[in-house]
Amino acid sequence: MSRPISDIDKRKQISVRGIAQVEDVGEVKKGFNRHLHFTLIKDRNVATPRDYYFALAHCVKDHLVSRWIRTQQHYFEKDPKRVYYLSLEFYMGRSLTNTMINIGLQGTVDEALYQMGLDIEELEDMEQDAGLGNGGLGRLAACFLDSMATLAMPAVGYGIRYDYGIFAQRIRNFEQTEEPDDWLRFGCPWEKARPEYMIPVNFFGRVLDTPDGKRWVDTQIVYAMPYDNPIPGYNNNVVNTMRLWSAKSPIEFNLKFFNDGDYIQAVLDRNLAENISRVLYPNDNMFEGKELRLKQQYFLSAASLADIIRRFKTSKYAQAKNPRDAMKTMYEKVAVQLNDTHPSISIPELMRVLVDEEKLSWDEAWNVTTKVFSYTNHTVLPEALERWPTSLLESMLPRHLEIIYHINFLWLKEVEKNFPGDMDRLRRMSMVEEDGEKRINMARLSIVGSHAVNGVAAIHTEILKRDLFRDFFELSPDKFQNKTNGITPRRWLLLCNPGLADLICEKIGDEWPVHLDQLAQLRKWAKDPTFQRAVAKVKQENKFKLASILEHDYGVKVNPSSMFDIQVKRIHEYKRQLLNLLYIVTMYNRIKRDPTANFVPRTVMIGGKAAPGYYMAKKIIQLINKVGHAVNNDPIVGDKLKVIFLENYRVTLAEKIMPASDLSQQLSTAGTEASGTGNMKFMLNGALTVGTLDGANVEMAEEMGNENIFIFGMNVDEVEAMQKRGYNAWDYYNKNSELKQVIDQISGGYYSPGNPDEFKDVTNMLMQYDRFLTFADFDDYVKKQDEVSATYQNQSKWLEMAIHNIASSGKFSSDRTISQYAREIWGVEPSFEKLPNPHEVIA
Repeated sequence: MSRPISDIDKRKQISVRGIAQVEDVGEVKKGFNRHLHFTLIKDRNVATPRDYYFALAHCVKDHLVSRWIRTQQHYFEKDPKRVYYLSLEFYMGRSLTNTMINIGLQGTVDEALYQMGLDIEELEDMEQDAGLGNGGLGRLAACFLDSMATLAMPAVGYGIRYDYGIFAQRIRNFEQTEEPDDWLRFGCPWEKARPEYMIPVNFFGRVLDTPDGKRWVDTQIVYAMPYDNPIPGYNNNVVNTMRLWSAKSPIEFNLKFFNDGDYIQAVLDRNLAENISRVLYPNDNMFEGKELRLKQQYFLSAASLADIIRRFKTSKYAQAKNPRDAMKTMYEKVAVQLNDTHPSISIPELMRVLVDEEKLSWDEAWNVTTKVFSYTNHTVLPEALERWPTSLLESMLPRHLEIIYHINFLWLKEVEKNFPGDMDRLRRMSMVEEDGEKRINMARLSIVGSHAVNGVAAIHTEILKRDLFRDFFELSPDKFQNKTNGITPRRWLLLCNPGLADLICEKIGDEWPVHLDQLAQLRKWAKDPTFQRAVAKVKQENKFKLASILEHDYGVKVNPSSMFDIQVKRIHEYKRQLLNLLYIVTMYNRIKRDPTANFVPRTVMIGGKAAPGYYMAKKIIQLINKVGHAVNNDPIVGDKLKVIFLENYRVTLAEKIMPASDLSQQLSTAGTEASGTGNMKFMLNGALTVGTLDGANVEMAEEMGNENIFIFGMNVDEVEAMQKRGYNAWDYYNKNSELKQVIDQISGGYYSPGNPDEFKDVTNMLMQYDRFLTFADFDDYVKKQDEVSATYQNQSKWLEMAIHNIASSGKFSSDRTISQYAREIWGVEPSFEKLPNPHEVIA
């Protein structure tokens, strides 16, 4: 008689991970042992966990390779229009689990490793995060690559293979310190170097006028070496490519040194060229006008465009035409998306190639350029907008500066034609800013050189049209579009929250990972006590898991039945981690005032990195840690309140945090956060949001209804009105006794007994020159947080709201975002077509 099927076995049968076939398990074991033996040259007696990870990664990659080659063959045969996504950042995280899920190998590998007595989680933990990004912009690019592959779009992501990614954050003596992220120390099993496609990139030199046109001569050359990384789509056998460029020195030595006999110095100087791809700039929302940064931007742009043009010239479309005619219509087969202004030097670079090398006329080249490029804006903060000094461009990229001047000259003629005599408008719309040091405004260049400009949330796009780019919108309203950001449900639910994923599959089947709008079907079970209990059980298991990580990593024992209240994002004044902190201290004071009062226990976690040169952000981290130290060690508080700063927040840590979160904090001043994507990850995993009407929070509230989200604070119009009439922090300080007590404690040294002035700069900023109006929203925030606590006590109501959050997440899939880019900007149709399996014969 067969044994009854347990819940876990039932779950396995329904699970999207699939059931492992015996022959597949044998195949994986064989592949694993083969790589351990032949690739790593080890046996089981001397192999380390890292060797096992590499053997497994190579074995999984074997299953990718034939799909990868087949996909490229398919694209060559069909010759579709191709999309090229240029981004200075790709925040990929780890690849192993994501790859196994996307190619349907996870169940098989689990079983194979189990049979070999290995722990898959231990091996997964050996993988270094590919931290080639700062935050939202880089992680968005990674989600977009996943969606483009899942929608079978012929796309390539182009970026830089930084030797050192975003720094590793360590908290020493309550303060952030930075350690280099040497993520390539042990090698990367996923990448393949392609030296045969190495590309020379030119810098400096001078421009000659010749009878044959302009020539850029006497340049310094650096080579761009491509490394290809596979990007598998979900369950469709499509594998796209992310190509990352690494700087290599040219073979020739500097002859001056050579002639002087200083051979050693000549060899050592080769390193200088290779510094271009050495390290990611750890700044987000802050423009740093450094020579190295401009070099990185041009290096990416020039290498990628040369590669794009090479691909285009070998396509069937171009081969069938006269070469010059093909170049004139390149836009029929090429779409290039600029991820913010970082790669915007691509616009003059393509003009240079088309005019100086391909010999197109200026008008022909400009027609191609504007039809090829489109530009995504990611921020409205003035300090983040890129403005390069003309003196730097003149020395490093002299031909490009000439081209920009000419683009600007023709552009201002156009503006003058439409608005005759409006000198002020000409000044506002010129790419060349003349006040102070002469600079090139890269956002204006990007708008003029693109056929489409988009913001990343409805409210953000409206701010661009109404405020930041108003003059440009008035002249070409059709150019501006909105594309609300999204996240990939494969990584942010299927991979990081398998318990919830399986629960959803039991209810609505297994198509939702590619059709996330199907989650709307869950609404009908929002009030169902059985489903609520199942959701609560999954959440509780995730909280236990996170609680044990916190105890292990921070030595803080947390109460797993407390509310897990989480704010994770880069530390920046506009994201208002300080507002969160003011409430934490308020809660602490309330407990101290009346320890016997009814209090909903909370474990508050704040995580994120501060740019190394951002003094205020680093003081905020120090203050959070000092407050946490006081709260966590106060016996009166016990387990009612714990405050933990999550060290070294990164993609892999986010994957552990999101599934365990009860409350997500999105506190930016209305009108400052372009979109945010962390908010979507929390929502998809069933956390409730307390937030302002900013970025994508606005659309989240629309999707789920205001009754399922805790919205507080001023809206954009109210913020603008307050800034016009003037904000006085003292009014709020004097009016609100709880706020006054908190500020007095911080400025009086309550949390820094050895140095009472430690946080004077923080409180002075809040009292005197807070651009982000923290106190103005404090009162409403506290009221809303009290409402959050009251709701949490009614678990049935809380779970109903959580289920509505999950069910309303469909809009926020990056598949939806990418489908809109494809149809409305790139002129490409997304497809759910599945390519044949690697072993199938293609008809």
